Amino acid sequence: MTLTYGYLKSKISSATSLKATRRKSEIQYHLHARFNAGAESWEAAINVGTNDSDDLLKYRLVYDFHHGMIETIKNAPLGFQDLTGASSLPALDFLRSDVLKETGNWRDSDVMDGTDLPEPVASLERLLRRAAAANADVYIFGRKFTDDTPGIHDVHQNQGSQRQFLNNGRDDHNDHNDVWQDGAVLVDLGPDGWAGYFTAFTQQYIPTDRLGNPTADSHPV
Repeated sequence: MTLTYGYLKSKISSATSLKATRRKSEIQYHLHARFNAGAESWEAAINVGTNDSDDLLKYRLVYDFHHGMIETIKNAPLGFQDLTGASSLPALDFLRSDVLKETGNWRDSDVMDGTDLPEPVASLERLLRRAAAANADVYIFGRKFTDDTPGIHDVHQNQGSQRQFLNNGRDDHNDHNDVWQDGAVLVDLGPDGWAGYFTAFTQQYIPTDRLGNPTADSHPV
């Protein structure tokens, strides 16, 4: 089953803040900010890394993002565009589409230390400050909060995970694998072009099957 997935077209309306979420074996870090989408205010939690050197974030941060899907999302109104159950762009699937074409190689995040100095935190903060100063449109792809408050999270590759994140095709709980539900941040910088931020985790494996689970011959991203 699928989760509520899509993208939020919005304007950033607050400073960013780094927040930690403690997991069983690591601390995950997210960059939080508020975004205005018309009359509605949304919160976004964007993954930036962990303190676990065995499960680093993989990221691509590009300032020359170009793709045909830009025209589609650029013409969308402000607000959340529901893509639940979609199987083509602008729903994102890093493995089944060419959205990552010409975005370079994956880079390892720094090991997070609770400050905003490690990468990609520092660079993403600069990008979002630039977006705020320019009143730029920001597009955040991910899954909606499950408590019905206006928010978006899981802003990273949402397939290839193992253990408790395997998709059994029946349960509709949070954070399981799925296809065409990958997360990202795109920023329209006007004359300066588009920027894109894409992430996955070291312990996510590819390729994936029709449910988004790793195949028998899969390997780390």
